[in-house]
Amino acid sequence: MALSVKKVTGAAPGPSIRRKDPIMTTSTIPNRFAGATVVVTGAGSGIGKATATRLLAEGARVIASDLDAERLDALSVEVGDAPLTTVVGDVSDDAVIAQIVEVGEGRITGLVNNAGIMDAFVPTAEIDDALWERVLRINVTAPMKLMRAVLPAMVEAGHGRIVNVASEASIRAGASGTPYATSKHAVVGLTKSTALFYGPAGVRVNAVAPGAVATNIEAPFRSELGAQRLGPIMQATVPAPATAEQLAASITWLLSEDSANVNGALLMSDGGWSTI
Repeated sequence: MALSVKKVTGAAPGPSIRRKDPIMTTSTIPNRFAGATVVVTGAGSGIGKATATRLLAEGARVIASDLDAERLDALSVEVGDAPLTTVVGDVSDDAVIAQIVEVGEGRITGLVNNAGIMDAFVPTAEIDDALWERVLRINVTAPMKLMRAVLPAMVEAGHGRIVNVASEASIRAGASGTPYATSKHAVVGLTKSTALFYGPAGVRVNAVAPGAVATNIEAPFRSELGAQRLGPIMQATVPAPATAEQLAASITWLLSEDSANVNGALLMSDGGWSTI
């Protein structure tokens, strides 16, 4: 999940945009994913929706999962007759994961673990157990469970592509609160370890780390200390936000054979934020 900069509310303002970059355009590649069946979680909006839409445009069958049934219905209307299957529910729920695997009919060739939640920029001493459990469950446990569910068929087929959506918070402390930073650091470890074990079987596992992405998701500061410490850092360092479509381009590259020699990598798709 990316850091949203569309709306930031609370004790400190969100990052200001001091420059305007040229708009990067992305182009679909017809039939790049012909014959592929790819699961995309958090597909009702933002990066997940952009990724699902691009995969469909490039020939894949997509299994799109999201908590919001109305958003998935809207996606279905938008893509028309494209081969889209939707699954509504919490991807940390074993029953929802089982449904995703069932509709995949043993032919899931790709997985994009995109669903994730933020943490209101809360520092360690202010974490309550419910917030900690929820962030770790959605951001770490759910991707692990989905990978665990699809890996056997991928290994049997000798082919699989998994992309986990990490974050700028995977490499730095100044992009989120403690729960989210912990979860996204864990996603990188999960990605690298899985890539090590299953690379020889033909399954590539990589992660993409978005920085700021223009979405309608609010990212409130609910901690005075969080605002004091993180607000100035973000004001000074966050580049202009990317579009969801630009992140979809990075994700689909990792899913494609254009990245055939890439396994266990963390791709920083952050507009250069990681260089600061």
